[in-house]
Amino acid sequence: MKTIKNKTYRFKAAGINLTVLCIVALLSGSCKKYLDIVPDNVATIDNAFTLRNEAEKFLFTCYSYLPKDGNPLYNAGYMTGDEVWTSLEEREFIAYGWRAARGGQNAAEPYMDAWNGRYSGGGPGDNYGLYKAIRNCNIFIENVQDLSKVPDLTIDERQRWLAEVKFLKAYYNFYLMRMYGPIPIVDKNLEISAPEGEVRIKRQPFDNCVDYAVNLIDEALPNLPTIITDRTTELGRITKPIALAVKAKLLLMAASPLFNGNPDYADFKDKDGVNLFNPAYDQSKWQKAADAAKAAIDASEAAGFKLYQFPGTTFKLSDTTLRQLTIKGAVTERFGLNLEHVWANPNSRTFELQRFAMPRLTADVVVGSARQQLAPPIKIAEMFYSRNGVPITEDKTLDFTNRYSLRTATKSERFYIKEGFTTARINFDREPRFYADLGFDGGIWYKYDSPTNSDEGTFVLEAKSTDIAGANNFGWYNETGYFIKKVVDWNMINGKNGATYREYPWPEIRLADIYLMYAEALNETLAAPNADVFNYVNRIRTRAGLPSVQDSWTNFSTNPTKYLSKDGMREIIQRERMIELAFEGSRYWDILRWKRASELMNQPITGWSVYQSTTADYYRVRTIFSQNFVAPRDYLWPIRTYDITINPNLVQNPGW
Repeated sequence: MKTIKNKTYRFKAAGINLTVLCIVALLSGSCKKYLDIVPDNVATIDNAFTLRNEAEKFLFTCYSYLPKDGNPLYNAGYMTGDEVWTSLEEREFIAYGWRAARGGQNAAEPYMDAWNGRYSGGGPGDNYGLYKAIRNCNIFIENVQDLSKVPDLTIDERQRWLAEVKFLKAYYNFYLMRMYGPIPIVDKNLEISAPEGEVRIKRQPFDNCVDYAVNLIDEALPNLPTIITDRTTELGRITKPIALAVKAKLLLMAASPLFNGNPDYADFKDKDGVNLFNPAYDQSKWQKAADAAKAAIDASEAAGFKLYQFPGTTFKLSDTTLRQLTIKGAVTERFGLNLEHVWANPNSRTFELQRFAMPRLTADVVVGSARQQLAPPIKIAEMFYSRNGVPITEDKTLDFTNRYSLRTATKSERFYIKEGFTTARINFDREPRFYADLGFDGGIWYKYDSPTNSDEGTFVLEAKSTDIAGANNFGWYNETGYFIKKVVDWNMINGKNGATYREYPWPEIRLADIYLMYAEALNETLAAPNADVFNYVNRIRTRAGLPSVQDSWTNFSTNPTKYLSKDGMREIIQRERMIELAFEGSRYWDILRWKRASELMNQPITGWSVYQSTTADYYRVRTIFSQNFVAPRDYLWPIRTYDITINPNLVQNPGW
């Protein structure tokens, strides 16, 4: 790593009174990758912005702080809630988010600390703090907006780069707000001579933080491209649809119950008595969110984005399997073929995610190459709809009362469950997303290397303790009996020397997400849901092979008029989000902003008795862990105690 020196700043950060070199402490490895600046060993800010090539390296450094959401160890929402569990052994899988989910979060050394970058995936000393990212964005903006610098940079490119970095700065602020609520706003870096009082900055009221980030995005929008034309070198760079989608996500968060008139925060004030949350509910925030989401949809569709459909294959496959490949492909299909990925991050790849999720399907696969450690609890399996498109507790034509009892699969069910295999009732008569997203004992797992070149006589997951995918390898086993199929690309190949995974860039935002954001926000602006609300939810249901909301509830639900009321449709939309975006790191943030975490994360984590070898013994529900979500404390991340000690103007989040 080259040392960058010459000009120093005082870090006007949220709690740490530091004098720092202006680009020291970039991401590990990113200096070598992005800031290989000449002349050797004397890199300075002036050198970084003398030529276009060097400035571009700094631009990519600003990008390099984007969280690695394609890796469950780095994705702050993936293991932190109640959606994915794993084994206590944590064999080569140290998930700090999961430690927080088990009650280990603390203020002394917070887990997944995006504020400082500590314990954020790779270890205690990770260097992914987003205030470092913001500092580097400020350095870039300060220098590139100076027309006397980077003289070989064209005006159009200069404006585009500045727009990209303004967006990144807004996104990093949004990410911090989602975790901590009100944050300090670091609009410009302070010089080393700045008075101590200026350095010890305070947290700003939450609405001010939202306005600040929205304004940055609005400033960026005119100079961002609509689409990426140079797909060879620029895929993943920020576009108008991306910026509009993040703006919508930010405003939806701000309109949601956790942050909009939450009485739990009515007395949350800074040291000067300023309210950090507006205690009054503001209905107009939902309209802003709806307008922003519709603008994101319009821009995305105008740019050619649409819901993914599997393009087909030369293999002979049933419509059942083709539907599953469509559902999975919405996440796993790569650039070029997948027009649903409004924002995919090519710097966040998914090899580890797939290896952590993949079960062993044949004895040829080396144990460590398919580790099967990501395990959804039974309640997540129960969350998916029946094949009629309604919750299993509401379906009046299918009886799930004894859903843990046993049943044997018939020939007509062979593309979901092996014919003649006995498994739990809960695994039958479910919607296509259940079978596309989840693997389970007796479930079909079709892949490209199917021994029959079709979905007849293909792979079957067998998960009892003495089976190939059973709990018989220390730390590399599935704790609940449910496996995450959704995130494993169908091109994964078993091999005698291991397994081959086709990586894909992590989809930060899919078009389906924006559709559901719009439906949710629009529903909240109305006295009762209208055709537009139904339309955008039904687009996703149609792709998933389900009837419309109206048809499903009218014909199959014990509550047939549920969808006609605002409250009932809210519940439907929330469940639709939890199903459609399952295992993408969305559920945790959603149930927080909905203020439902105290309900959903105070339920026991249960699974099958995976250490048993017989059918009768395996299909006994066992309690794995009793979660304890403390409200309102656990709705916001703690600020590290050290930061508050260093900066007495900071106040800690309630309960910490």
